[in-house]
Amino acid sequence: MAEIVPFKGVLYNTSKVSGEEVAAPPYDIITPEYKEKLYGKSPYNIVRIDFGKELEGDNESQNRYTRASDYLNSWLKDGILHVSKAPAFYAYEVDYSIKGSRKRLRGFFSLMRLEELGRGVYPHECTHSKPKADRLNLLRICRAHISPIFSLYNSPEKKASEIMNRVMLRKPYMEAKDFDGAIHRLWVVEGEKDIEIIRKDLKGKPVVIADGHHRYETALEFQKEMNKLSAPPPPPLNKGGIEGGVKPWDYVLMFLANMSDEGLTILPAHRLVKNLPENFLDILSGHFAVEGLAADADIIEMLSRNEHAIGLCHRSSDKLYLLRHKGAGLENINPALKELDVTILHELIFKKLLNITEVAYEMDTAETINMVRKGIYDAAFLLNPTGVKDVERVALSGERMPPKSTYFYPKLLTGMVMYKF
Repeated sequence: MAEIVPFKGVLYNTSKVSGEEVAAPPYDIITPEYKEKLYGKSPYNIVRIDFGKELEGDNESQNRYTRASDYLNSWLKDGILHVSKAPAFYAYEVDYSIKGSRKRLRGFFSLMRLEELGRGVYPHECTHSKPKADRLNLLRICRAHISPIFSLYNSPEKKASEIMNRVMLRKPYMEAKDFDGAIHRLWVVEGEKDIEIIRKDLKGKPVVIADGHHRYETALEFQKEMNKLSAPPPPPLNKGGIEGGVKPWDYVLMFLANMSDEGLTILPAHRLVKNLPENFLDILSGHFAVEGLAADADIIEMLSRNEHAIGLCHRSSDKLYLLRHKGAGLENINPALKELDVTILHELIFKKLLNITEVAYEMDTAETINMVRKGIYDAAFLLNPTGVKDVERVALSGERMPPKSTYFYPKLLTGMVMYKF
């Protein structure tokens, strides 16, 4: 099972910079326009390291990865960043609003010893190769985990959660607001007793990757590369809670949230497609009860009141459609997957019925429908969100959902704490 350890985190020096200036969203949701805005916020914004610009004239010896390493080392030298004096966990809270309700996502940053997937650490989604290549290049050159992996554990006892709640009564070490208005706060947890309770609470419990499958698989690949080198490893910058004989690249930076807490939100990622056959409704009617709805119907509300239902918008019709699965067509699918709406969509509708291979994704429902109405896509399939318990069940069964089956919200900010070795 997963092993967590405290570590000497790399933190921004809050006497020199503010969290508002230097933190950034995850690299994979930063648009080119927002990257420019982040560059303009501060010369020390973490985007310069985690997702820097490509410049004209870049080559193998001078590129955004080498610049990232230069920034990281110079900011450490100049005191913009500093390394914690003692091994610690780092409590983290996101105070956010969703659909008119205020929620708090709480958890903590830790190092977790790398294990092959399926041995204490479980993925729940399939991944693509391109993002992994980018993250591997950054890791090779910077020798640091900049952005954390967002993972889940299940502890009904809530021992670690109780410590986080107590620590969060203090003034945070750093605070930052994201572009959605959510407030992100960080605290340092150094007490030996607290650290031991947290470790015991997670001991023997499986960990499910929520966001960051690419980064975890990248860390495994980097570990294999480093272990093949014949030269002995250099002394690590960050000894932290790492035991003797274990190398610093045997660990990865992870944020851990308790499924038994109530701060988690999963949003659906709707699907946009092209080139549906003209008789697509006739084809779908063999496996779905098809109900036509008004163009302005609240399709998400309709979906929330139906199990195994999928929304449909097509450019040839002013109507929206509600598709209720009749239950057949997925006989050879693993039971852990066959009850998921996203499985019904991908395995039955896309693969068996409509032969759709190219899919785009959009989280905003209105924007999804708008792209169909404008003719950018031929159709959109709208989904209910996948449940947290569904994620846990699929992951622990050893199966994986299609890509973008979940959209965990809010996203963690990059730059709150890092791990360098």
